[in-house]
Amino acid sequence: MKKTILLLTTFTFSLLAFCQGNTVKQEVSKFEGLANTPPMGWNSWNTFETNIDEKLVKETADIMVASGMKSAGYTYIVLDDGWMTKERDSNGDLVPDPVKFPSGMKALVEYVHSKGLKFGLYNCAGTKTCAGYPGTRGYEYQDARFYANLNIDFLKYDWCNTEGINAKEAYATMSNALKKAGKPIVFSLCEWGDNQPWNWGKPIGNLWRISGDINPCFDCENNHGTWSSWGFMKIIEMRKDIRKFSGPDHWNDFDMMEVGNGMTFEEDKAHFAMWSMMASPLIAGNDFRKMSKETLSILTNKELIAVNQDKLGIQGFKYLDDDQLEVWVKPLSDGNWAITFLNRSEALKKVVFDWSKHIIKDTDFNLEFNTTAIVFKINDLWKNKAVGTTNTIFKSELASHDVITLKLTKVK
Repeated sequence: MKKTILLLTTFTFSLLAFCQGNTVKQEVSKFEGLANTPPMGWNSWNTFETNIDEKLVKETADIMVASGMKSAGYTYIVLDDGWMTKERDSNGDLVPDPVKFPSGMKALVEYVHSKGLKFGLYNCAGTKTCAGYPGTRGYEYQDARFYANLNIDFLKYDWCNTEGINAKEAYATMSNALKKAGKPIVFSLCEWGDNQPWNWGKPIGNLWRISGDINPCFDCENNHGTWSSWGFMKIIEMRKDIRKFSGPDHWNDFDMMEVGNGMTFEEDKAHFAMWSMMASPLIAGNDFRKMSKETLSILTNKELIAVNQDKLGIQGFKYLDDDQLEVWVKPLSDGNWAITFLNRSEALKKVVFDWSKHIIKDTDFNLEFNTTAIVFKINDLWKNKAVGTTNTIFKSELASHDVITLKLTKVK
């Protein structure tokens, strides 16, 4: 009888343990060092949505090389939603659309690589992608092996159709799957900031979106009913106090750029300057085949790109707002700084800035800009010329929605 009771007790406890589920914490370890500076490249979504094909990718790769964009640092070509068929094959594998990509996806990846560029694809943590194609839920390890076999370099991982899923665990699972597959792939978390990925994303991915989709406008909201897309200034000011979570290999991602997609020249400049100041990934979203010289000049401004790619990896912040004339600052390596004056208003603004009256403190990173202690020489990064030192009051005029971006370098 005692033996029977003992066996029954053991069975009961085993059953209870089983019913309680697996309480082992999922450990995660991404591929480290793949994005020590913000990734730069091109993504198909902003202009083409699901209307993508092999010809577009090849032409985009060719132009990236011929136009000087590759030389300026643009590396990744990322195909967003719509690259696959509506169903998986009999083995459960994703199927690149044979009509859109008649030579096959692997051959297209090889073509992009032959240009000295890198290749990225898109999927989603849910059962379906945002456009209704097969999502990755339940197929994480299988899909990771598929991407590794294709030899891709970047995965953008979206958050549609994810009812009932825990965001941190879903992204950790895919991160582990990529690591297990063995091919180093930059992991881009496109979770929109709903679950505060800056709090948990560092060991999981290399960058994370902090907002919903961008819209090609300065400061608007485009309401779609159940969700909104946002002008670039709205995105910049959407999240407070998260800059301390961003840095080398773990970036706050402010979304793909809309430079060249219908805003004014001044607004395009402001957009690019602010993405550079915020240390956001610089992922172009325009049609390179129709790109104007002005758009190209903005996207390939090497001085602004250097601010974005600065090895210190600190995101900028707003220091001052004086009647819609804003001053944004970004600490740079070697004790240097970038300063952007931004005109949020509809009218011309006069800029008069006495450096000696502004001791700027970056409390997140314990840094200070103080021209009473150190003299800085000043370069205008849009005009690409020296404009004096901090011993002199800076004066200029600034058109509506325009920017002046300066680099301040310590005088040795």
